[in-house]
Amino acid sequence: MSRVVHIPYTVAQDEDGVWCAHAYVGRTGCNGFGGTRDEAVADLKDAIVMVIEDDGAPEELAITVDVA
Repeated sequence: MSRVVHIPYTVAQDEDGVWCAHAYVGRTGCNGFGGTRDEAVADLKDAIVMVIEDDGAPEELAITVDVA
Protein backbone atom coordinates (compact mmCIF):
# COMPACT_ATOMS: atom_id res chain seq x y z
CA MET A 1 0.00 0.00 0.00
CA SER A 2 1.32 3.42 -0.82
CA ARG A 3 0.02 6.85 -0.01
CA VAL A 4 0.79 10.42 -0.82
CA VAL A 5 2.21 12.59 1.94
CA HIS A 6 2.53 16.35 1.51
CA ILE A 7 5.60 17.81 3.20
CA PRO A 8 6.00 21.59 3.03
CA TYR A 9 9.35 22.77 1.69
CA THR A 10 11.16 25.91 0.66
CA VAL A 11 13.35 26.40 -2.37
CA ALA A 12 15.65 29.31 -3.18
CA GLN A 13 18.68 30.10 -5.29
CA ASP A 14 21.87 30.98 -3.42
CA GLU A 15 24.41 33.65 -4.33
CA ASP A 16 26.38 31.14 -6.45
CA GLY A 17 23.32 30.20 -8.51
CA VAL A 18 22.77 26.81 -6.86
CA TRP A 19 19.16 25.94 -6.10
CA CYS A 20 18.57 24.77 -2.51
CA ALA A 21 15.42 23.01 -1.24
CA HIS A 22 14.73 22.39 2.45
CA ALA A 23 12.06 20.53 4.43
CA TYR A 24 11.56 19.00 7.85
CA VAL A 25 10.56 15.37 8.30
CA GLY A 26 9.52 15.34 11.93
CA ARG A 27 12.42 17.11 13.62
CA THR A 28 14.99 16.15 10.97
CA GLY A 29 15.96 18.75 8.39
CA CYS A 30 16.39 17.52 4.82
CA ASN A 31 18.18 19.37 2.03
CA GLY A 32 18.36 19.08 -1.74
CA PHE A 33 20.61 20.90 -4.17
CA GLY A 34 20.75 21.25 -7.93
CA GLY A 35 21.49 23.38 -10.93
CA THR A 36 17.76 23.97 -11.43
CA ARG A 37 14.75 24.26 -9.12
CA ASP A 38 13.47 20.87 -10.33
CA GLU A 39 16.83 19.19 -9.67
CA ALA A 40 16.91 20.60 -6.13
CA VAL A 41 13.38 19.36 -5.42
CA ALA A 42 14.20 15.90 -6.84
CA ASP A 43 17.33 15.76 -4.64
CA LEU A 44 15.20 16.82 -1.65
CA LYS A 45 12.74 13.99 -2.36
CA ASP A 46 15.64 11.51 -2.33
CA ALA A 47 16.84 12.93 1.01
CA ILE A 48 13.35 12.64 2.51
CA VAL A 49 13.04 9.01 1.40
CA MET A 50 16.47 8.24 2.87
CA VAL A 51 15.52 9.77 6.24
CA ILE A 52 12.27 7.80 6.38
CA GLU A 53 14.05 4.56 5.40
CA ASP A 54 16.81 5.11 7.98
CA ASP A 55 14.80 6.54 10.88
CA GLY A 56 11.26 5.39 10.14
CA ALA A 57 8.32 7.65 9.52
CA PRO A 58 7.75 10.32 12.15
CA GLU A 59 4.60 9.89 14.19
CA GLU A 60 2.74 12.56 12.24
CA LEU A 61 3.38 10.62 9.01
CA ALA A 62 2.75 7.16 10.42
CA ILE A 63 -0.94 7.52 11.20
CA THR A 64 -2.95 4.44 10.27
CA VAL A 65 -6.69 4.04 9.90
CA ASP A 66 -8.50 0.74 10.39
CA VAL A 67 -11.57 0.36 8.24
CA ALA A 68 -13.98 -2.41 9.23
